[in-house]
Amino acid sequence: MLIVAGHLTVAATQREDYLAGCERVVEQARRMPGCLDFAISADRVDPQRINVFERWRSRTELEAFRGDGPDDAASGALLGAAVAEYDVAAERSLTGADLE
Repeated sequence: MLIVAGHLTVAATQREDYLAGCERVVEQARRMPGCLDFAISADRVDPQRINVFERWRSRTELEAFRGDGPDDAASGALLGAAVAEYDVAAERSLTGADLE
């Protein structure tokens, strides 16, 4: 399993527009084979921060979705980014039961 997590920084005045532009990407990702979770969301404390969280079954499935990455319009709005990819060797449930 792979986890992609971190945050993006945009101007506070552009955050809602940026997030609205991400809705289609989130919908597409969640339909992709191998996507276990995908979220791009506003931070509750920092008005410039957008949190990113993805879980993928395999690198092949992640790369099939990722393609060439974000378009120039999305990249142009970014003031900064700190997003990393993590290889997961094992997982342990903290909820005791699947609540879905």
